[in-house]
Amino acid sequence: MGFETPTEIQQQTLPLLLTEPQDMIGLAQTGTGKTAAFGLPLIELVEVDYQPTQALILAPTRELAQQIAHQLEAFAKYKKLRVVCVFGGASITGQISEVRRGAHIIVATPGRLIDLTKRKAVKLDTLEYIVLDEADEMLNMGFKDDLDWILAQAPETKLTWLFSATMPAEIRRMVKDYMINPAEIKINQGTIVNTNIEHQFSVIKASDKTEALRRILDFDPDMYGVVFCRTKRDTQRVAEELVESGYAAEPLHGDLSQAQRDAVMKRFRAKNLQVLIATDVAARGIDVDNLTHVIHFALPDDPEYYTHRSGRTARAGKKGISLSLITKSEMRRVRFLENKLGIAFEKAMIPAAEAIMHNRISHWASRLVEQEVSERMDRKALQTAVDLLNDFSKEQLIGKLVSRELARISKNRSFTDLNDASRKDASRDGGKEKNYRQRDARGVETGMHRYFISIGTMDRFNKGQLLRFICDHTGLTSKEIGRMEIDRRHAYFDVKQESSSLVKQLNGFDLDGRALRVNRDDEGRATRSRPRAKGRDKKSAKKRGRKK
Repeated sequence: MGFETPTEIQQQTLPLLLTEPQDMIGLAQTGTGKTAAFGLPLIELVEVDYQPTQALILAPTRELAQQIAHQLEAFAKYKKLRVVCVFGGASITGQISEVRRGAHIIVATPGRLIDLTKRKAVKLDTLEYIVLDEADEMLNMGFKDDLDWILAQAPETKLTWLFSATMPAEIRRMVKDYMINPAEIKINQGTIVNTNIEHQFSVIKASDKTEALRRILDFDPDMYGVVFCRTKRDTQRVAEELVESGYAAEPLHGDLSQAQRDAVMKRFRAKNLQVLIATDVAARGIDVDNLTHVIHFALPDDPEYYTHRSGRTARAGKKGISLSLITKSEMRRVRFLENKLGIAFEKAMIPAAEAIMHNRISHWASRLVEQEVSERMDRKALQTAVDLLNDFSKEQLIGKLVSRELARISKNRSFTDLNDASRKDASRDGGKEKNYRQRDARGVETGMHRYFISIGTMDRFNKGQLLRFICDHTGLTSKEIGRMEIDRRHAYFDVKQESSSLVKQLNGFDLDGRALRVNRDDEGRATRSRPRAKGRDKKSAKKRGRKK
């Protein structure tokens, strides 16, 4: 298969798993060669003459599960090993038939595996090995209860191999509950950033990001890449805005059906799409060759996610660009990524409209020069064109052709310099100065009400995302929202008094299974502190008494 030297995770894992039966934790990111690290030992250890399912591999997404299954089948080319992949969004009856025909190894997403187990199609009591791949991502996606159920059903004698990029508290709890003295292998995260990737950033206004994408696509007609957004809503919105402007773009996120996702990926791999707009979770396991660009419409919070994203380009020794679209306030995050990952970012300017036109015309003219005249061209049709254009000079004809191309690429385009950071951000106030400058003792602007909301940075929200969330789910506009303050577990925001009735729609809103609490903050900042338990107050009083 062309492998010559094992990766670091393979060097440490293969001898360990092949020589001594034991539980294991592998801390490594996507792109480090984990599939071979656990797949080759499984292929070696599974007995092909014993028909019951001996190994189970759990993955967070269908795409990653399919990728793992395909790689295992390639590894086991010369061994009569049967690998079956099961996942949601596809016919469960077909998968039941596949499993019942025999599966030495099952690769599955948690939800579908539980469905098959409850239908008696999969038996977990024969398992000898369980692999949890991307364990932290499965927990982030809400599979905690599913994983607990699966691990509890499997035999106590099974061996568990857990692979994760991070070790949050919940994974440590799983290790304690379901694993026995596991060996731990940790890969140096700083060594896996592809040196063929050119890391760039462009500083622009938040409201200009979609226009910046248009400019980038216009400037480089051969660009072929993935744009990463934080949320499904942003992914859908950006894709729709690009499509409306005439670009070959489509979204990929969790709200699409499996058939829709498969169709999108088929078009993208066939290069019928120039750019794919995706969330981190939806893009897990996607393996597409020859991507020239990865664009971060919003930077991820976790440095490891940045590595995951960027690693989609510059594969097989080729070069690629990872471009982050940031606001001025996000420069510190770029510096953090540099220090954490040991990489260097270069500042890139968003192309000006004039440069785009010059570049596109040059590209268009070069392709026209290379265009061969078809031998099947209808001579009569050609003569008709010659007769119609015969009265024009060469310069006039070229001028008409160039004008036609310019009209196509300049339609609905902004000619503003997007790199001018001194301009006012229209996304916040429509380009107009706000009139609400007088504030009360709490800092609330005159004519506004302050609201508390149980969303904070722990929910992966910043001020911009919170603003979008409020607008999307209430019908409020950014002009009607004033100051915002965000803490770890909660936030405060001001709303125009005449529009404040719309805020109540957020109270009880289901955010990832948690009902939001939203209420007026008329009592000021005193409402932030929780009342102490009486017992604690008495103890505190005694302590103060002893100090006196």
